[in-house]
Amino acid sequence: MSQPGLRERKKERTRLALIDAALDLFLAQGYEATTVDQIAAAVEVSPRTFFRYFATKEDVALSLPVDGQEVMLRELAGRPADEPPFVALGHAMRAVVAELQNGDQTETGRFLKARELVESTPALFAGSVRRMMENEQRLVTEIARREGRSPADLLPLFVVSLFTTVARVGFESCHPRAVEDLPAFAERLEQILALAERSLRPGWDRVQGSPGGVSDQFIEGSSGQVAT
Repeated sequence: MSQPGLRERKKERTRLALIDAALDLFLAQGYEATTVDQIAAAVEVSPRTFFRYFATKEDVALSLPVDGQEVMLRELAGRPADEPPFVALGHAMRAVVAELQNGDQTETGRFLKARELVESTPALFAGSVRRMMENEQRLVTEIARREGRSPADLLPLFVVSLFTTVARVGFESCHPRAVEDLPAFAERLEQILALAERSLRPGWDRVQGSPGGVSDQFIEGSSGQVAT
């Protein structure tokens, strides 16, 4: 992959500077009390420049979670075609966590600030949930594409719903508050993904059957099959 040019690197530095300034201002004086003009002034750019990068205050506040969603979609699309859907989703999520762990202290601190901000701001928490739901539909569409199915089939919907529930348990059961907590966060997420993969019969998410995408054999045979 070719390295970004000078113009692209400069644009990325400006984008990150705006994110950093916004996060600091949001946490210091509150999300509602902070204006776009204040964010732009902190970076010594015009409000017009701000709007070249972000459409709203919510966009800049939620930019890092959205970036993570884009990484996951890209990783999912690149997984081997013969990989079962749930396994592919797990590897895509692990790639997101690995990218976070491999970041420097500045990148990790930025992530933690964004997480703290979302958790402490009801409006942003609601916006984050809305965007996660939109992203789940994109995951459904990608799983359907990989499996040669319609996004309206039950199987892609079920696989993504199950996966996001499992991942949410991992996220919610370990709240990193400092840089040194990230390894524990990654380990907890790995534990919940590994538990889910052990508990599901191999190939369960590749059953062929009814027009809805889930066969009667799968439904009847799934009961009581959780591994110990």
